[in-house]
Amino acid sequence: MARRRLTDQQRARIAHIQEQRRQRAAQKAETELSGAAEAAQHQGRVVVRHGQNLIVSTSAGEPVHCLFRQNLGEVVCGDRVLWQSTADGRGVVVALLPRDSTLSRPDYSGRGKPIAANISQLVVVLAPQPEPAGYLLDQYLVAAERIGVKALICLNKADLLDEHGRDAFMQRFAHYEALGYPLVQVSAKSEHGLQPLLERLRHNTSILVGQSGVGKSSLINAILPSERAEEGRLSDSTGLGRHTTSAATLYRLHSGGEIIDSPGVRSFRLGKLERRELECGYPELRELIGECRFSNCSHTDEPGCAVKAAAAAGRIHPDRLASFLHMAEQLQPS
Repeated sequence: MARRRLTDQQRARIAHIQEQRRQRAAQKAETELSGAAEAAQHQGRVVVRHGQNLIVSTSAGEPVHCLFRQNLGEVVCGDRVLWQSTADGRGVVVALLPRDSTLSRPDYSGRGKPIAANISQLVVVLAPQPEPAGYLLDQYLVAAERIGVKALICLNKADLLDEHGRDAFMQRFAHYEALGYPLVQVSAKSEHGLQPLLERLRHNTSILVGQSGVGKSSLINAILPSERAEEGRLSDSTGLGRHTTSAATLYRLHSGGEIIDSPGVRSFRLGKLERRELECGYPELRELIGECRFSNCSHTDEPGCAVKAAAAAGRIHPDRLASFLHMAEQLQPS
């Protein structure tokens, strides 16, 4: 089914409603701040955001309910902030500290909307059910390359397959390891393979991403059972997962590092970027930049195309080339 487009009038109405909400929240935050003007500033980490409300983790690991000043812009899970205490025991975030990285995706208007900040590793979770979407996986990997963070592919729900099925499932994605993307096979249900995953998570701030229903929250439960993150359930009618994690949430790992559970998505778009940026998001294409006969080669029908030659020689997987060409067709110039 084609995605319904919003009219200009609908976009304007949505923007107006959101602006009214921002103004009301700003007034509330300023009222709170007036009672904290002389309070000391503390550094903290945003654990989760719900609307205009934040849970900020203090340096001692204690959660504090905070509002935030609207002139700070988008505050998201993983942000490092400065906050001040208020008389009622809550707090107000007054400053947003510089980010090391930001994972974003376009909003309804096409503008980049931050999902999480200060991550060092993106963990793409796949499962036998729902059926893995290679195109979605490649979009996540391009996103990781663009923001300069590591990427890990986690094959979950291994308990749904027999030994032959597990081997075939791993082989299906084996070419990613040759590109530098490690694969780990786990079962959140049986806790098989959790230790190798924990080793990869240690000393990193990782974000779990992937389709709804692949078991991201179940992995959180297996890694941190005390957190009891709500498990997603597959829809019997469609086979697509229900969105049971409503907001990106940060957890501290007992073994070291941090992990962010993000809402499940049935689609993921990269937003506005140039074709050369897309090429740089594919390591196997990046090394061939400048090798084609024509500088504006589309890697489809042109003679002297280094990318087509590499694909014919088996150095570029056909599925990866197909996903690149499809993404290139969907490009929105920046």
